[in-house]
Parts: sequence; structure tokens; C-alpha cells
Amino acid sequence: MERIWIKHYEAGVPEDLHALDKTVVEFLDASAAQWPDRPAVTFKGKTLTYAQLKDAVDRFATALSRLGVQKDTRVALWLPNLPQMVISFFATLKLGAQVVNTNPLYVEREIEHQFNDANVTVVVTLDYLWWNKLRAIKAKTQVQQVIVTSIPDFLPFPLNLLAPLKLKKTQQWVKVPAEPGVHFFKDLLAQTPPTPPKVELPLDHVAVLQYTGGTTGVSKGAMLTHRNISVNAQQAKAWFPILQEGKETLLACLPYFHVFGMTVSMIWPILTGNHIVLAPNPRDIPDLVKSITKYRVTIFPALPALFVAINNFPGIDKLDVTSIKGCFSGSAPLPIEVLERFEKLTGGRITEGFGLTETSPVTHVNPLFGLRKPGSVGIPVPGTDMKIVDIDTGLTELAVGEEGELCLKGPQVMAGYWNKPEETAKMLRDGWVYTGDLARVDEDGFTYIVGRKKDMIIAGGYNIYPDEIDGILFMHPAVLEAATIGVPDEKRGETVKSFVVLKPGTQATPEEIIAHCKHELAPYKVPRSIEFLEALPKSAMMKILRKDLREREIAKKA
Repeated sequence: MERIWIKHYEAGVPEDLHALDKTVVEFLDASAAQWPDRPAVTFKGKTLTYAQLKDAVDRFATALSRLGVQKDTRVALWLPNLPQMVISFFATLKLGAQVVNTNPLYVEREIEHQFNDANVTVVVTLDYLWWNKLRAIKAKTQVQQVIVTSIPDFLPFPLNLLAPLKLKKTQQWVKVPAEPGVHFFKDLLAQTPPTPPKVELPLDHVAVLQYTGGTTGVSKGAMLTHRNISVNAQQAKAWFPILQEGKETLLACLPYFHVFGMTVSMIWPILTGNHIVLAPNPRDIPDLVKSITKYRVTIFPALPALFVAINNFPGIDKLDVTSIKGCFSGSAPLPIEVLERFEKLTGGRITEGFGLTETSPVTHVNPLFGLRKPGSVGIPVPGTDMKIVDIDTGLTELAVGEEGELCLKGPQVMAGYWNKPEETAKMLRDGWVYTGDLARVDEDGFTYIVGRKKDMIIAGGYNIYPDEIDGILFMHPAVLEAATIGVPDEKRGETVKSFVVLKPGTQATPEEIIAHCKHELAPYKVPRSIEFLEALPKSAMMKILRKDLREREIAKKA
């Protein structure tokens, strides 16, 4: 469709994007050259300047190279938001290898599938909690080299000495044995010079395999190229001209293993030479509030649930959180009363946006200080096109105001799914991403998401695919049929509920079914409630009608 939304771009936002043909690795090098003494990353009081960050990246890239990492090696980064994650990300890309972001909440079954699908041979992970998981599945994968880091590795004195004692008391910390194929992050940095090999990085070469679920529940790796992630960070920079290079402080509580956190909370601030304050646990609201006040945070990308939590934090009215200029909300609708309360507290502005894994992810954002339409996901960022098509064939473009499937095109669109040509063909058609989201566009070009063609559940900012959960439910010996849906939830946006039909002559309790799911699924995917039914609603073609189940749940709450 015609770019009718351009008239609502704020002053300073270009009508089209003239992106620099540079990789994100080159952005880091440029920021280190321009702002060598500027704080780059802070974690629990310890700060790395841009010069120090570049030095650590170069040392780790050299170490990876010596361990056999080269162009097209897949390196899994199985870490929370730590300095080690930032270092590992840029070091991996510097060698032309591919980052495989791995969710720290995944259970062994999910990790094994992802590592084997991507043919991961190198893993960077944390001793805390995850070493035992990796040890349990390593022999079933192609993993050859494991680099283990620890939270205290980048803590200031005396926290670096006290933290291991605290972790041991929780009985979740394990001492990783020194054995062939196991290396220690801290030692590699200390013992390796910053002399990585020079590797040519074509912009259309794959940089990241970002895994996302599918309608069948099978996890797929979206191939994001160096161009995709570079351009998307540049689109974010272009969208917010009021934010100054080298002078802002961003609180990174969005997890880096998620594409939203990766681009908006890591790549974008490094592109602009700004200060990142790392928050590895987004559920630790006291820590988030303390970081905002202590470091005078100016940029706060977050999810609606976090804005709600901060609004209701005890004593928040007495704290000075007025340093915040801009907040960017995504993944779920933001209630207007939450927006208004947070803006009153901070004096900053929240702008809602939209994106998906396959688009690196940002495609839409409301203007920060221009026309903003609550309830909409905003307008396309520079260089992005969109159209609304009929949901039956996807061929007929619909008029303004009509509801259909949202399709997107732009330089941030993925190259396709890893080793899944059929899935790629369904999602990408003539350069357009068929999002599966039902939407309408108003006369100003603002987009409203009205539903989902897919049955994806978004709970607490996480994408959850009901078919995967149903597959796990079917593994229970007493389950005959199952259907999972998302039901409205004030805190999480949606929460997971499963309906189960038991086999004749068997018995089970909701608690038993939930316990079974906990063993097989990451915690955020586990159903919060189970309801037993005599039968599930089905169509004439015997397809389970999740829509009917959702409507029934909504009617209950009415």
C-alpha cells in the first residue's frame, strides 16, 4: 500500500532509510574508537568501557578461533544478560560464525532439539543451574567445545568473592570439572591476546539463528543476516532522533536470547555508543528500580508487565525516576491506565511497537513525541512496507479499515528458516512476510492487531505455541485429547490453560498433569490450570476448535 504513514513521522526521522553497509561488529569497533572511555556495559557495579569491551571481544574471538570456531560454525549462547553474553555475541560474529541464542529456561528436551537442528558444536554457558542440563544431553548432540562462565567473573570486589558462597548455599551452583573440551571463560580472556583473524563478513551472510516456534510446535531457526540485524538497529536509531549518541543510559532487562532484547537492548545502544546497564533477572523489580535511580537510566525498553510492576512498587512515588526519557513497549497490549501512571511517575514517554522474530524484530512503532494512538502498534519504521491481505488466499490487498492478514517487507526481513524450505515458502512470498497476525490499518497508516491467525499465546512477553504443549500432554498415559489456549491475565497479558479429555477407565488430577508438563517444558510454557472435559469441541473435519474454548473462557469472565 502507499506509505500514507510517512506524514506522521517526527521531525528528523527520514522518509526512507539510507542504511550504512556495516556489520554490527563494525559498529562496536567504531564506538570503541569514538568513545573509548565511555561506559559500555555495567553489571552489578562493575563497568567495562567501550575500549575494554572491544578488547574483551577481540580476546574471546581469538580464543574461539583457536578452539576451531570459523565461518559458519554454530555457537550456542546459553546465558542471561551478563557482560559475557555481550562479549560472546560480538566475538562469534567477528569470526563469521553464527550465534544460536538459547533460552536459559529451556529444559533438556528443548535444548537437545535446538542444538541438533542447528548443528551446534560450541556452547557458551553458565555454571549456575545449567551445567548439569548440558551434561545430561551433550552426548546426544554434536557439541565438542563448552566454555563455562560464572556470575562472579564480572563482579566487582568483594562481590566476586561473596557470590560463590551465596550460590553454594542455594545448592544450585556446581563446580565444573576441568576435562577435555571444557574451557573457562575467565581463563580464556586472561590467557589470550586480542589478535583475532580478519574475516570477511558479507552483509547477506547469516549472523544469527534465532529460534521461534511454529504452528506445528516445531521450533524453527530464523536466519537473520548481518544486514538484517544491522539495518534494524539503524532503523531504531533513525526512529528516535531525540536520543543522543554517547549520552544515553539504557536498562537492559529484556533477555538477550530474545530477538527484542538482542536488537533493541544490545545492538542499538552499542551502535549509538550508549551505556548499557544489565539486569539479568527482569522479575527482580527492586533491582530494576534501584538501577533506574542509581544510574539515571534514560531509555527503558520493557514489557507491559514490567510497567505494571514498577507502577505498583512500594514507595515508588517517593523515588526519583524522572531521568527516563523514552520507554518502548512490545509483545503484548499496554493498558492506557498503565501508560498514564508510568508517564506521570517518570515524565517520560512510552511508545508501543510491533515486530516478530522473522523481522529482526522491529517493524512498527508509535512516534515517541508525535501523534500516538493508544491501542495501535504504530506505523512502519523507515524502509518498511506493509499491506493487509485477505486471509483465504493472501492475494487480494484490502482497503483501509478492512481486517485481514498483516504482511511486511523490508531490509530487516529474514533470509528464511534454517533447513526448512517448505516453512520458508509459507512465510515468505515475493519478499513479503506473511505474519499470521490479523490487523487493520486506519486512514493515517496506524496499525491495529485485532487477532492472530495462529493460535500463539503471549504470556509475560514469551511466545508460547499450544501445539507443543498439547504434544506433551498427549505423552501422559491418562490423556486422550488435549487443547491449549491463552486466557486473559492481568499480570501476564495471557496465561496458559489446557483442556484435557481422559482415556476411559483412567484417572488423573490437574496437579499430576501440571507436574508432568513441568518435567518436559520451560516454566513459562507450563499450563497454569487444567480443566477436564467429556469431549473437546470439533469442526466437521474433526479439527479441535480452540476458538470455541477461548470464547467460553471469555464468557465466564464477562
